[in-house]
Amino acid sequence: MRTRLLIAAASLCIALDGQAETLFIHDATVHTASAPPVLQDVDIRVRDGRVEAIGPGLEAPADARVIDADGRPVTPGLFAGLTAHGLVEIGMVEHTVDGSLTAGSVPGPGMHPEFDVTPAYNPRSSVIPVTRIEGLTWSVLAAGQDESVIGGQGRAVRFDDGFDSFLGDPVLYVAVGAGAADKSGGSRAAQWMLLEQALAEAGSELDWTPAPLLTPAGRTALNGFREHGLVVFSADRASDILQVLAFAEKHGLNVAISGAAEGWLVADRLAEAGVPVLLNPLQNLPGNFDQLGARLDNAALLHAAGVTIAFTGAGTHHARKLRQAAGNAVAHGLPWPVALAALTANPARIFGLEEGAGTLQPGSPADLVIWSGDPLDVSSAADQVVIGGRMIPMVSRQTLLRDRYLEQSPPRPRAYIKP
Repeated sequence: MRTRLLIAAASLCIALDGQAETLFIHDATVHTASAPPVLQDVDIRVRDGRVEAIGPGLEAPADARVIDADGRPVTPGLFAGLTAHGLVEIGMVEHTVDGSLTAGSVPGPGMHPEFDVTPAYNPRSSVIPVTRIEGLTWSVLAAGQDESVIGGQGRAVRFDDGFDSFLGDPVLYVAVGAGAADKSGGSRAAQWMLLEQALAEAGSELDWTPAPLLTPAGRTALNGFREHGLVVFSADRASDILQVLAFAEKHGLNVAISGAAEGWLVADRLAEAGVPVLLNPLQNLPGNFDQLGARLDNAALLHAAGVTIAFTGAGTHHARKLRQAAGNAVAHGLPWPVALAALTANPARIFGLEEGAGTLQPGSPADLVIWSGDPLDVSSAADQVVIGGRMIPMVSRQTLLRDRYLEQSPPRPRAYIKP
């Protein structure tokens, strides 16, 4: 038993170090997250990490590993949301948490848009296999500061065990509303005052002593987001969302809204501005006064108004639950293909990934999942995950512990077993 566990653990560590395979997936129901949305009874040919062809009756290459999907659903790899994958192991163990700055920990001005979490990313984190064997193949690293409305920078990352697997555009995080009140003198009005000064400092060569908000590196970093990258504003209240739209237009920023519990109230304005929303489809009860208008059909109403939506909010250690939350959005009026797009193609476009990412079509990256059933149904599971054309072992620290301690053929139901 111990030998088997050591071998499994070793395979987990080296799972994705090999070259991309030639794969042939036979008889799949492909949900493309593109057009057409569904292809029935088709084959998928994967070569050199890309989808080479999709269609009925394809010929399997002689060197291909053949997988019989037997009609099961195949989707693009799913988005895990805004998380701290590779930046945290155990939240209660301080030295394993790298996603945020502690208040007062860095000398000098309080705002640090130059704080970038990507150098701290650990692709061998035990949290990542737990997430990816559930069909989630990438995330966007989030950054935060205890002392500032500007949290710092992150970026999209692919869960392929690579040390430099970052994707798309840089992302800057800004918090406004109730969640940032303690970082702005207790007033949300002061948040906009501070942000206006920060943008003024970033665009000026004047000496802002004796009380600058930014370091020289911070000025350079913040000013760069006027030309390139995405600024994600965390905001729930409808009035705060409108302030974000006005601020973005004034300063020429490319923005997205995270949270948007009351987004449905200003859905037309969001659609007109072309601003996407990242939301938790399970948000229906107010956690504070900014969320009084929260409702379960928020995603459906935003989509109906023409807003591009993506899903987030399950957290780092429970990111696998995000697909089930998407199923709840379907139950409250969101079309099923749109819910899938909110976990695949939409976030790929929002965060500036390459053309075709988040879809299954010829030429797209071969990040895909074969499911036992409906991927948005709680009773379904990922049978096989492919990242970059490589089949990953469906093994994590959790499965190893399960196999070690949980009896495989118990005489009584599992509820009565004490491992």
